[in-house]
Amino acid sequence: MKNFVSNAKTLAGACALLLLLCGAARAELAQLRGQMVQGGIIFGTTQPGAKVMLDGREVRVSPAGLFVFGFGRDADGAAELVVEVPGKAREARKLSIAKREYQVQRIDGLPQKMVTPPPEVLERIRKDAELVAAARAVDRPEALFAGGFVWPAFGPISGVFGSQRILNGEPKRPHFGIDIAAPEGTPVRAPADGVVSVAESDMYYTGGTVVLDHGHGLTTAYSHLKDVTVQVGQVLRQGDLLGTVGSTGRSTGPHLDWRVNWFEERLDPAFLVPPMPASEAKAN
Repeated sequence: MKNFVSNAKTLAGACALLLLLCGAARAELAQLRGQMVQGGIIFGTTQPGAKVMLDGREVRVSPAGLFVFGFGRDADGAAELVVEVPGKAREARKLSIAKREYQVQRIDGLPQKMVTPPPEVLERIRKDAELVAAARAVDRPEALFAGGFVWPAFGPISGVFGSQRILNGEPKRPHFGIDIAAPEGTPVRAPADGVVSVAESDMYYTGGTVVLDHGHGLTTAYSHLKDVTVQVGQVLRQGDLLGTVGSTGRSTGPHLDWRVNWFEERLDPAFLVPPMPASEAKAN
């Protein structure tokens, strides 16, 4: 009888350990790295061949098991991530998305035509927007983002992601990037490997504009450039020159407007890089 009880306890302990290990295995179907907040960028790793769904939307997974997704500025408070390994397991995970408080930024001194465009330029603005939207819709299979990101330029931060913009006293759309103030002609470099999907010298609002495709729907954009030094289709490595800081388009002074998208979702570039070095954040 003692042996039976002892064996039963041993079996129960083994079963408990097995359940714990199975639970751990399920929890490890996907490892996530990033900020679960509005504007957050999430990098994931799972088993090669796995299927990943975010709120019913399939997320591309690389042959090595890498994936990426993000939450827009005004994302709701929760999302569901489902990971399926064919013939093995399925995991459904609830993701809580924290809300953020956004700044209000007033910018005065802009030419009024840049705040309220005249009718004759509306078609040009529409074509500019369509060109950028088409570039952001591409689901490139290469995980070029895997090598990480660095700052594309250095200088004081003069505008932050999500801030409500009031231009010449008129409330406008929020700002969806980070503004880096720097002298005109300052080099702007690719923060990560990518393929140039837009290279325009004179867009109405953004002036000299470059968009880089880092794969899996993750793109970065660079606006108000003085010089655009790349061409569509060109492959850049981290650190390669793509242009120079300018004040083209809707701008009151030289700066780089740096933006990040996961397809149509607008994300906060600050989550891709460490804080701006204190030595670089001071005005020249």
